[in-house]
Amino acid sequence: MPAPFRLSIAQEQIDDLHARLARTRFPDEPPLEPWSTGTSLEHMRGLVSYWRDSFDWRAQEARINRLQQYSVRIRGIDLHFIHEPGGAGAMPLLLSHGWPGSIVEFLELIPLLQGRFSIVAPSLPGYTLSFRPGQPRFGVEEIAEMFVELMTEVLGYRRFGAQGGDWGSFITSRIAATRPERLTGIHLNMLALRRDAKIPPATPEEAAYLAQLADWLKEETGYQWIQGTRPQTLAYGLTDSPAGLAAWIAEKFRAWSDGGISRDDMLANISLYWFTGAIGSSFWPYYARLHRPWPIPEGAIRVPTGYVEFPREILRPPRSLAQKTYADIRRWTVRDKGGHFAALETPRVLAQEVEAFFGAL
Repeated sequence: MPAPFRLSIAQEQIDDLHARLARTRFPDEPPLEPWSTGTSLEHMRGLVSYWRDSFDWRAQEARINRLQQYSVRIRGIDLHFIHEPGGAGAMPLLLSHGWPGSIVEFLELIPLLQGRFSIVAPSLPGYTLSFRPGQPRFGVEEIAEMFVELMTEVLGYRRFGAQGGDWGSFITSRIAATRPERLTGIHLNMLALRRDAKIPPATPEEAAYLAQLADWLKEETGYQWIQGTRPQTLAYGLTDSPAGLAAWIAEKFRAWSDGGISRDDMLANISLYWFTGAIGSSFWPYYARLHRPWPIPEGAIRVPTGYVEFPREILRPPRSLAQKTYADIRRWTVRDKGGHFAALETPRVLAQEVEAFFGAL
């Protein structure tokens, strides 16, 4: 049975964080354009100062605790999740976040969806509030199975909708490929397509996308290789240094967003990783991905699918390629503002898209 959960970080942990931030030793920066080689030194000095002197963790803790939270033992771990039941006839909806995200991404989105949907938003296994030292590690395949178990066996929802971005899109797509009978439909703000830049393009749109993909694989995937091959080595530095952790995550929030994420939201997310010590465990889906077959077979997804494309998403495949994996695309929308962290950047737009897609099923 799920047990009620309330987040409460000890004051000693907050004091320790502030003391570590005060002792930050900054590196120098190459004489090149800021951000061209990683997180800007000027940005980090300002972020560390704000985190130490102005950021109010207790206010963020209170925001999280306004939602109904639970913990339940599944497959050897204590899985944390938000559960906000809707009204009569509300559709169960599973929300799955990704890396370097957390349930902080959904704090504004969930109230916008309440009523029409019964919302379930887990912290991914191994991520922040679903992490304890020494627990088993899970890839996309196991997480998808755990989430089906949570929705059906623990919460009693026979069928449900699912929405996700980043790893959440992979988890959602994996459920659709392996347990389609449990789903009313899926909605994504990132597509979980195999990343092969050498396939022959059939249209100019496909050629443009494959050129974008080739550049992304060359310039933007360094974090994936270290997280997917030597996650433990990286974990030492990021678990010991809050500035290091913030630099590693802040670079992604900048590179993948359209500028609509507040400093408080970003630091609430980073603080959850810091206080829980979960950054090393959060790398595990990358390790599993690089050491296993691709988790979503081409043509395997036949449940109704909706997709919204935001201009600052890391990759934006054309519909012609998406249809090779998602055979029943019912809604495809292109928006003119927003990025990878859609629930944080444009929660109202994402809520509108989710409601429009599921409302038409």
